[in-house]
Amino acid sequence: MEGNQTWITDITLLGFQVGPALAILLCGLFSVFYTLTLLGNGVIFGIICLDSKLHTPMYFFLSHLAIVDMSYASNNVPKMLANLMNQKRTISFVPCIMQTFLYLAFAVTECLILVVMSYDRYVAICHPLQYTVIMSWRVCTILVLTSWSCGFALSLVHAILLLRLPFCGPRDVNHLFCEILSVLKLACADTWVNQVVIFATCVFVLVGPLSLILVSYMHILGAILKIQTKEGRIKAFSTCSSHLCVVGLFFGIAMVVYMVPDSNQREEQEKMLSLFHSVFNPMLNPLIYSLRNAQLKGALHRALQRKRSMRTVYGLCL
Repeated sequence: MEGNQTWITDITLLGFQVGPALAILLCGLFSVFYTLTLLGNGVIFGIICLDSKLHTPMYFFLSHLAIVDMSYASNNVPKMLANLMNQKRTISFVPCIMQTFLYLAFAVTECLILVVMSYDRYVAICHPLQYTVIMSWRVCTILVLTSWSCGFALSLVHAILLLRLPFCGPRDVNHLFCEILSVLKLACADTWVNQVVIFATCVFVLVGPLSLILVSYMHILGAILKIQTKEGRIKAFSTCSSHLCVVGLFFGIAMVVYMVPDSNQREEQEKMLSLFHSVFNPMLNPLIYSLRNAQLKGALHRALQRKRSMRTVYGLCL
């Protein structure tokens, strides 16, 4: 590095370059979506914890997916909302790197948990008699801990590689938050090592898992077609189709953002895809699972009935 280069201390997130009126409208709209994300995933997590009938491997994994979605949205959305209401739109360098680290950690963890959920459905439908033996609580705990550990370990590798680079300007990031590809553009050195590691991570976290999910669902589809009763086929297909919807949204967007060759024309498209990934996807997940899951809806109905009964008893006591 040359002597006149200095390390940048803050970064400007350009985000949505819109007028004040539209910024207020977007802020209000995204605030509603963020609230629904926390509420929807929080309700799913709470119901699974409180209802003993949902203490099964499938709902154990779903509860962790809800935690990841709430964490993922909370890492990105609040700063984005603050930037919509603030013309300065700056973030210090260290919090920016921390946001990048957590963004990658939660994203990788969600990918791996979705793979674990597909494996759980594969065992449940293709090997129902051995399900309780294969998917024991010990195995489920190991799978979840491995997903979280791999997510944070891979994210730490990217953060370390990012911090070894000199950042001397420019200070503007054309994104809604500190996304790793956008932050790399601020580096004053060659980033080929970072790019190679990002691509390798995409192969490991996106291509490999997606291939496993597709293969497992091919076996699942064959098993569903062999089910004798119509009700059994409908129940199995309903459970699996909700998971496939979530997988398609998450993996599809991630592969477009990180595996399609970059260009200046794609910056705005990537910004919109990242918005969908951060705001809409975590909000849609609880809707997809709750609307297509009879057990989850039944548990919610029982919880509401218990609440009404408690209110009635409390009213009588008074």
